[in-house]
Amino acid sequence: MKGIIGKKLGMTQVYTEDGRFVPVTVIEAGPCPVLALRTAEKNGYSAVQLGFGSRHPKNASRALLGHVAAAGVAEAPPAVIREIRLDQDPAQGVGDTITADSFAADEYVDVVGRTKGRGFQGVVKRWRFGGGRASHGKSGVRRPGSIGMCVKPGHVIKGKRMPGHMGNARRTVQGLQIVEVRSDDNLIFVRGAVPGPNGGVVVVRAACKK
Repeated sequence: MKGIIGKKLGMTQVYTEDGRFVPVTVIEAGPCPVLALRTAEKNGYSAVQLGFGSRHPKNASRALLGHVAAAGVAEAPPAVIREIRLDQDPAQGVGDTITADSFAADEYVDVVGRTKGRGFQGVVKRWRFGGGRASHGKSGVRRPGSIGMCVKPGHVIKGKRMPGHMGNARRTVQGLQIVEVRSDDNLIFVRGAVPGPNGGVVVVRAACKK
């Protein structure tokens, strides 16, 4: 198991050597300094903590500056910190850098991101309800209708689809194929779409079902 933090740049298309047209998502992957290690003997599980991007030191807490000092990035502390689980204890050391060339073309990966936030939405947009009829003086065209009952159980059933906050949720797309890796530019071209808006932070890790 391996992984890296990146930023979704957007979608485009490329042509393979045999002339096939492939839609891809371009991800700026790394460079990611190793901030901390987790081992099975000491922590009960194996993982590596990575950083991505940078921020001005005045915008970071003293606790964060002290935490990343061991990795030698206190002058430009990372803007994003993520921990990636591993199958075995990490071979890297604190202060090492993980780049896009840790992946190769034709590998399969899982991409984790946060979907676009849609704010507070009604049931028609959030759950694709059909709505009521818009004739004969009907006023509740986009309303959900009855949500409970007066008899047993006498309350709204848990999990009822109702208006509420939509989007901005963690989602994982599994089994995406890497079409191309440009290590000089820290770019990974992944076939298909990944969750989140352009500029959103994503985690690219080795596929768990491939």
